[in-house]
Amino acid sequence: MMKTKIGIIGGSGLYKMEALKDIQEMEIDTPFGSPSDKLICGILEGVPVAFLARHGRYHHLLPSELPFRANIYAMKKLGVEYIISASAVGSLQENAKPLDMVIPDQFIDRTKNRVSSFFGKGIVAHITFDEPICPNLAGILADAVASLNLDKVDLHPKGTYLCMEGPAFSTKAESNLYRSWGATVIGMTNLPEAKLAREAEIAYATLALVTDYDCWHPEHDSVSVEMVVGNLQRNAINAQKVIQETVRRLAANLPSSKSHSALKDAIITPLDRITPEINERLGLLLNKYL
Repeated sequence: MMKTKIGIIGGSGLYKMEALKDIQEMEIDTPFGSPSDKLICGILEGVPVAFLARHGRYHHLLPSELPFRANIYAMKKLGVEYIISASAVGSLQENAKPLDMVIPDQFIDRTKNRVSSFFGKGIVAHITFDEPICPNLAGILADAVASLNLDKVDLHPKGTYLCMEGPAFSTKAESNLYRSWGATVIGMTNLPEAKLAREAEIAYATLALVTDYDCWHPEHDSVSVEMVVGNLQRNAINAQKVIQETVRRLAANLPSSKSHSALKDAIITPLDRITPEINERLGLLLNKYL
């Protein structure tokens, strides 16, 4: 099995990395079922990486159907220590215009039907999540965006990502409520990923790609699939450039991350109470502490 320290999760519109070479498709079993698709391992900018299409390469999975635990566990199984997540989002603020890129540093959770923890069933852990994004990884991602001078793309190096349930887009009342909370962008997928990545001790950062103004903006049409798809295609081209540059910079200087020791003081259940069943399910995460 190919091992790599860098994982890439591609959201809506980003189903493959065109520049990826020496590709191997890997079907990875996990205690939490199958990932969204086969993981695509290969070489990007001379660096081994693993790529996963979050919704499947043919976009057949709703946000609520995503096997988040399997996706992150599969990355961990490959040795991934850093995840770059690319996601389509709607903007909740005037200055974050369509085609812009936001690197959120905070989240608000409005999901209802997501399993966002590996723990339970006999073992309890409570990770700290005050900084849900690895700031060192986010800094490298921001530097990569800034260095490329992408046409008609402004970078917002901080912001709050509101994660909604979906699959329907917001009502105007909801959109204006989220604006009043100070949220910058809205999406449907990244918060469960970020929580699970933290539990798996993987540094995580999001490249949020703005497709529209959600439905709050009085001078823009309400969000439509046609509008979103058109901007998705433009964003996907830009996202690949940013990810390539980020991988190059990341490989040259892998940063330290508090995420890499997130479970050190998080596990509440005494380790001598870990049963063989728990160890079989979570040994990949727990072995360094057993």
